[in-house]
Amino acid sequence: MRLVKLLANLGYGSRKEMQQAIRNGWVSDREGNRLKADAKTAHEDILFDDEPLDPAQGVVILLNKPLGYTCSTKDQGRLVYDLLPDRYRMRKPALSTIGRLDKETSGALLFTDDGTFLHKVISPKSEVPKVYDVTLDRPMTGDEAALFASGEMMLESEVKPLKPAELEVLGENKARLTLHEGRYHQVRRMFAATGNHVTDLSRTRVGRLGVDGLDEGGWKILSEEDKALIFGA
Repeated sequence: MRLVKLLANLGYGSRKEMQQAIRNGWVSDREGNRLKADAKTAHEDILFDDEPLDPAQGVVILLNKPLGYTCSTKDQGRLVYDLLPDRYRMRKPALSTIGRLDKETSGALLFTDDGTFLHKVISPKSEVPKVYDVTLDRPMTGDEAALFASGEMMLESEVKPLKPAELEVLGENKARLTLHEGRYHQVRRMFAATGNHVTDLSRTRVGRLGVDGLDEGGWKILSEEDKALIFGA
């Protein structure tokens, strides 16, 4: 790929702007040599304004989503994309969230521009576990764990029972729930079906990948080892 197109696809600016950036000497290699538009330099050896380029297509990002941000660009208010550098919103192919967390749910949220990887994570065949820490309005009754694990629980307006889910009781109104599927507002609807109400919800892990060490609103680009953790490796 020509250097101008590469930079534009990474969201650094339009092709016209990148042509000007190259003429201005803002694009160089690691030895400090200015690059021309037809340079054949390897991606990892290119610097833009003395900083390494963002990863090429195939990037996967983990965000520790704060409350109050939405995942859909159709929604009003603050978007999860606002927590990433502005240029990430201009990448081609575009970054998409892998699944969603609603406005009132915090925690682990993945982004990628790799459609194959996205579908692998969300595919029902993969059964990637997702772990949630839950705070409830009222104490649990003690029947929730058996009900959630039964594989027979039905949610309102649905015709297919939920897959078995594991509930770990952390306190009289606090729990950790592990799901192996991702239905609309599933955690909230499961507890609502037991007569309770979720007051605080955070996704702490996707597979074995967690948000440990990431501040709220913090994000990181995943290594191959990190990505393997999503599938339990």
